[in-house]
Amino acid sequence: METPPGDPRPHRPLVGKEEAALEGEPLLVAELIPGRPQPFYWKSTCETWSVAFSPDSAWFAWSRGHCVVKLLPWPLEESEQSGKAWERKSHCTKGEASGRGGAKEKTLECGQIVWGLAFSPWLPPSSRKHAPCLVLATGLNDGQIKVWQVETGSLLFNLLGHLDVVRDLSFAPDESSSILVSASRDKTLRVWDLGQNGKQLQVLSGHMQWVYCCCISPDGHMLCSAGGEKSAFLWSMDSYSLLKKLEGHQGCVVSCDFSPDSALLATASYDASVILWDPCTGEQMRSLCHIPLQSSVDHSSDYHASSLRSVCFSPEGLYLSTVADDRLLRIWALELGSPVSFAPVKNGLCCTYFPHGGIIATGTRDGHVQFWTAPQALSSLKHLCRKSIRRFLSTYQVLALPIPKKVKEFLTYRTL
Repeated sequence: METPPGDPRPHRPLVGKEEAALEGEPLLVAELIPGRPQPFYWKSTCETWSVAFSPDSAWFAWSRGHCVVKLLPWPLEESEQSGKAWERKSHCTKGEASGRGGAKEKTLECGQIVWGLAFSPWLPPSSRKHAPCLVLATGLNDGQIKVWQVETGSLLFNLLGHLDVVRDLSFAPDESSSILVSASRDKTLRVWDLGQNGKQLQVLSGHMQWVYCCCISPDGHMLCSAGGEKSAFLWSMDSYSLLKKLEGHQGCVVSCDFSPDSALLATASYDASVILWDPCTGEQMRSLCHIPLQSSVDHSSDYHASSLRSVCFSPEGLYLSTVADDRLLRIWALELGSPVSFAPVKNGLCCTYFPHGGIIATGTRDGHVQFWTAPQALSSLKHLCRKSIRRFLSTYQVLALPIPKKVKEFLTYRTL
């Protein structure tokens, strides 16, 4: 059974076994609060549908509603509350990340409601001998995708092709890659190549309902997409063909994420559950059920109390975080299969981890972003070995190895 969150206690990183219980609840360390909205046109809204940290940990992107994205150097600087767009609740540890010296926040006027965000390093074709520049892709309400250069805040590409809301975006993980995948309410996914001036390479069809989410695996070989069919689709990033459908949810699948070693896939649904899959075989490994806590349920809400909004893996792959309509952020220990801590997040829509761990960012319907402490475990040697092996070997390749059965079960996460 889940237990309600208690009073916040000092956070202490985990040391030792992954299954050790977490001590203390997440602490709110900072909050971004939008200022008074400007008189934008009637279609603009205040929701923060997406938030993202850059891969180099130097920037944070905040879709703050009203067609605006804020690019903030990380870590956040101290500021006076009055007249500013954000409020500091307490100090983040500056040793956790180092922003670029002298970098200043930027405002991207997107002209449409912003739904999806994705960072990536990108090497322009004309400057192959230079270091990659950082870009941010924004998925918009009218089907456009605008790609911005972070350092200058200038618009690089305006990708046209989708006929409805671009709900999610995912870049291929390889630093030399310029491939971007977009998911849309027009029931398609589209593959773009920034290295060819934003050329559309492929249209992936097969969804019969809106596509809510997409995610490319860290090894770059698979793409997961999901939406209103109550199933997740797995595609090959090599051939852009459909590999398999993962069926098991009873409601729309609204979020998905691969583990850092690409060996697990998490899908979150309106049916109040997260399913962990082996993306190679299509097997269900575990189901995580969200039991609503009566004290946190708003019975006047139009939403099911435990409908999920977002799921994400921690950078080391030992934890999962979820945001649900019962106003809670949950942190799950993968080895336990149960939540180990909670934080109150009213009207949460999205969550993401800081690339080096230790911080979770959540976005809400009122345009706020909250930053919470997250457990950081010292990974065991066996987990580090599993991650290293699974980055290169699929489940079938592991099962074919001449090693003991128990080792195979551990390497393929059959011990969950």
